[in-house]
Amino acid sequence: MIDKLIFGRFMSGESLIHHLDARTKLIAGFYFIGILFLANNWQTYALLTLFTFAVIALTGISYRFFIKGVKPLIWLILFTVVLQMLFTSGGTIFFSWGPFAISSFGLINGVYVFIRFVLIIFISTVITLTTTPMDLTDAIAYILRPFKVLKMPVQDIALMISVALRFIPTLMEETDKIMKAQRARGVEFGEGNLFEQMKVVVPIFIPLFVSSFNRAEDLADAMEARGYQGDQKRTRFRILHWHWCDLVAGLVLVALTVGLVTLRIS
Repeated sequence: MIDKLIFGRFMSGESLIHHLDARTKLIAGFYFIGILFLANNWQTYALLTLFTFAVIALTGISYRFFIKGVKPLIWLILFTVVLQMLFTSGGTIFFSWGPFAISSFGLINGVYVFIRFVLIIFISTVITLTTTPMDLTDAIAYILRPFKVLKMPVQDIALMISVALRFIPTLMEETDKIMKAQRARGVEFGEGNLFEQMKVVVPIFIPLFVSSFNRAEDLADAMEARGYQGDQKRTRFRILHWHWCDLVAGLVLVALTVGLVTLRIS
């Protein structure tokens, strides 16, 4: 299941989304997550879902690939949904026990939270799948550029964020290898009581932390050997440029916002 996590990977392609400027995709991603919280009925969530699936279609990547990529996070999403359902009251009460209650309003909110989480994961995955690590780093540095006035190491921050995103699939693959090695030694995951399950997790985290530090040290040595320095003034081999498709993407987001406001229940 872990090796199916696709967030943080890059897949080359010639789609329209691949050709968008990295800054456009990053800003549009944050903007989409922001307007996602404007949705408050099934019409607005249906509009956002159709928009998200249309964006995925434009990437040229299979829908099944995205759905499989969400599976490793499904339990975290469902846990959040259950909490939302138990602690949100209103409407018809179906079940009540102490501070917990399941109501019609809680069920509807739970469905909305589930859709919201899935759409955020899909859009975030679209950005990382269609943007190279270098372009993503440059885009983050461009967006954070105003903070240079405050003497912030913008380039270093952008590099750390980019490396962290790209390390996600690497760490997931490393975790999967460690779990397979532990299973070969007779360790059973997901069985027994909570205390027993916590005990079997320890042999995973310790080698994972050691491997992570070793990889980080190797990366630091490689960058130092190549003479990398953070916020030094230097020219760029790849220069980001805005194109007509970036303007179209902005206009589509404006139209999406107008549609949300129109369908939204105040």
